[in-house]
Amino acid sequence: MKISRNWLQTFFDAPLPPTSVLEEALTFHVFEIDGVESHEGDDVLDVKITPNRGHDCLSHYGIAKELSAILKIPLKETEVSRLNLDMKKDKVSVSIKTDLCKRYIAGCICGVKVGPSPEWLRARLEALGQRSINNVVDATNYVMFELGQPLHAFDASRLAAENGTYKMGVRQAKDGECMLALDHKEYTLDPGVMVIIDDRTDQAIGIAGVKGGMPAAINEETKDIIIESANFDGVSVRRAAQKLKLRTDASHRFEQNISSELSAHAMRMVADLIVKLAGGELVGFADVYPHPESLPAVSVSTEQVARVLGVTLTDADIDDVFTRLGFAYTKENGIFTVTPPFARLDLTIAEDLIEEVGRIMGYDKVPATPLDAARGKPTVNKKFYWSERLREFFAARGYSEVFTSVFADLGERIVQNKVDGVRPYLRAGLIKGVSAALEQNAQVKELLGVADVQLFEIGTVFTKTGESTHVAIGIAGKKPGKLMEALKQELATALSLPTIEGENIAQGSVSHAHQLAVFEFNLDALLPTLADTTDYDTDLPLSSATRFQPFSKYPYIVRDVACWTPAGTDAEEVLQSIAATAGELCVKAALFDRFEKEGRVSLGFRLIFQSFDRTLTDEDANTAMARVYAKLGERGFEIR
Repeated sequence: MKISRNWLQTFFDAPLPPTSVLEEALTFHVFEIDGVESHEGDDVLDVKITPNRGHDCLSHYGIAKELSAILKIPLKETEVSRLNLDMKKDKVSVSIKTDLCKRYIAGCICGVKVGPSPEWLRARLEALGQRSINNVVDATNYVMFELGQPLHAFDASRLAAENGTYKMGVRQAKDGECMLALDHKEYTLDPGVMVIIDDRTDQAIGIAGVKGGMPAAINEETKDIIIESANFDGVSVRRAAQKLKLRTDASHRFEQNISSELSAHAMRMVADLIVKLAGGELVGFADVYPHPESLPAVSVSTEQVARVLGVTLTDADIDDVFTRLGFAYTKENGIFTVTPPFARLDLTIAEDLIEEVGRIMGYDKVPATPLDAARGKPTVNKKFYWSERLREFFAARGYSEVFTSVFADLGERIVQNKVDGVRPYLRAGLIKGVSAALEQNAQVKELLGVADVQLFEIGTVFTKTGESTHVAIGIAGKKPGKLMEALKQELATALSLPTIEGENIAQGSVSHAHQLAVFEFNLDALLPTLADTTDYDTDLPLSSATRFQPFSKYPYIVRDVACWTPAGTDAEEVLQSIAATAGELCVKAALFDRFEKEGRVSLGFRLIFQSFDRTLTDEDANTAMARVYAKLGERGFEIR
């Protein structure tokens, strides 16, 4: 959330320390700071509010309270009062027709004059990236960013009145019901979305907790308004916002399940602010609160706090923290019983209070404690052990591991929540995925610098009988079947087995010059036949680290050059010279041919050109090869 330093200062009589100090205080005690921006003489902090504190800290007041506790700077002696319960109540009434609305307060203000907001209000909102609209709407936004309670204003003249009174309502939307929102887009609703209605006409005038509607929008002609300060179920609001693809500052706050008690405080503040900015008079209100909210007391002992944090504490230390946080508490025989502030919905168990002590005191005060010595030898899962052994076996023979998708176009088990309509099943085997990987890699074998593409995969497959781990081996080359049979025999010998049974694809075309062979077996079925060992922890192979190198998405160009050289010429030195001469577009150079004749040696080199930002042309490769030819000529080599 964007937090204005100038706005924070309004909560304190004493001047706040530099912004850098505020950053450090918040970062090391409660929230990370994603950045600080300057805005017309103000510093705006981008505070990363964690989900567990969204109910009370998505507001300037919530952040001010945190800074007050952390920096020991007292807040101003101000009180946000509740509504005057003796006020006339028959001007507006409320009907709640869904359990997902926990509280709804409607206040009627008559005789307002809608117009531009004063400079101080526009500056506050613009510092947060908000656009000023008018004094009434800006007032509701201001209170939301100050206290964290979303509010909304309706034009009362657009509602059906009876004897000068109005009826507001909250219900679930009707299936297919449409509403034109304030963003001038029409939304089609369903019963999973709550709506605010004019209860006399049953017309939807707002999407509860998300967005107001055009049917009762405020404009320059508005004289009488209805202010909404309500509390809606967070899960319902989140689902509605996602379904409608309409995330707003209001929905973001309701998703955090803010306190219902906050509604009354926000109503009083916004009513006073609107009367101050736009004139008028608060002539009535309705407060429907079916199940008043109360937070149970939470107890924790000094001994418990000290044990969990691993520090030495006294009652006075905990007294200090709870006082700085503004907690109401009692203490008896070293046990603190805290009645959480209404906004602190996160304080429900003793560990929550321990966390408060730890973070306010400072985690740097908690000494580092070495972990206990391991109790006995850890055991390693047999399947994990043999999977690692197989990885070591294949890697030692030049095979590369692949991870193919678990989703397939056909299979034995269908996915309930499909990723797409093309692959709605879970794979029943690995052969198809490994075959596709072979075909893709065979097209770039020159770039890979290999004669045969050799891959393996160890992964989970899903059949009607359940899940199991399979191993698939794939080879693409000129004689893959022969290589596969030799590898299978090597693998059987390494596993001390006479043979390995599985599914085999002995042939398949990759290109005109290459075939593929794929073999798959069930590792789970093989495990009972493998030797059991008690030395998993010491015998477990450790895979060596391999440097990752990004690849280009653009096609490559292959060029070959062969030349006669004198006997004794160092082929590696010639290769390095050619690669350097070819330039940065030459991504790979290798010796692919060598033979001797009549006292001379023929060396054949293959160069691969590729760019990371464009498709190369023949001219690019020809220019580089011209330099290579010139370099070889300078050395007296004869180009073949």
